[in-house]
Amino acid sequence: MTGTTLAIGAYDADDLAALRDELGAAHVAGPDLLGGLDQATRAAVTAVAYSGQARFGAAQMDLLPRLGIVANYGVGYDAIDLAAARARGVAVTNTPGVLTDDVADLAVAMLLTQARGLVAADRFVRSGGWAGGGAWPLQRKIGGARAGILGLGRIGRAIATRLAAFGMEIHYHSRAPKQTPGWAFHADPVELARGVDFLVVALVGGPETAGYVSAAVIEALGPAGVLVNIARGSCVDETALLDALETGRLGGAALDVFRNEPDIDPRFHALSNVLLQPHQGSATHATRAAMARLQRDNIAAFHAGRPLPTPVV
Repeated sequence: MTGTTLAIGAYDADDLAALRDELGAAHVAGPDLLGGLDQATRAAVTAVAYSGQARFGAAQMDLLPRLGIVANYGVGYDAIDLAAARARGVAVTNTPGVLTDDVADLAVAMLLTQARGLVAADRFVRSGGWAGGGAWPLQRKIGGARAGILGLGRIGRAIATRLAAFGMEIHYHSRAPKQTPGWAFHADPVELARGVDFLVVALVGGPETAGYVSAAVIEALGPAGVLVNIARGSCVDETALLDALETGRLGGAALDVFRNEPDIDPRFHALSNVLLQPHQGSATHATRAAMARLQRDNIAAFHAGRPLPTPVV
């Protein structure tokens, strides 16, 4: 099977060069620019290499009448309309596995940073507060604390394994109990939140998990609880989260993802009990290169008529 590849979204120079060298890909900066391509160019496209959070749905697919695959750059594919893809016989792939370790490492780092106040402690030393005779306040112990993992897929399990090595008691919620080394299953997310000190969100994105961390979950976590989110901003009721953080009904949060990122709600900026990160879960040189390689491998397999390495649809 032969065809033309179109890369859509933000790519760094090396990844874009590889897409061009290996797949002969053309490039547009976003799906909103598809309509500006001439009809002959759009009619030739059989594969899309997609990177970004902008919606890629039925309207965009219909502009590419020969489209056969959308290969997503990243494990989260909630920007792609799977129902529209199925209806048009378009395959969708993602890049799971290769980013699991980096995202899990960041989740643990964020939890530790928030619990021990590392960012504020750094500022305390730099400002001369320590040299001036000030005493840094005591912080929270991790060992022996209870960690809840909301979503025990590849990344959730990797986070749980790392936290267990710190001596934390592991609890989790998923659609059904899973085989674990004795971790405690909770059928209800509110029940999970009520029973833990730290709640780590490791859900997939998309409509099914939108607002899954509800106001009730946040209230159940309580004034001593900490929420860590490395999943998607859409998974959390952000208004309820901000309200709880501002009023002390939630102890703290460590967030790598947000609604409307990068233009996050300015209410976050004023909060001292939140650690803010710029959606950098998979942002290491090695992992981003592996993600790009897997994206290209999916497209190459499609064009060659081989089984797709990591199909979603």
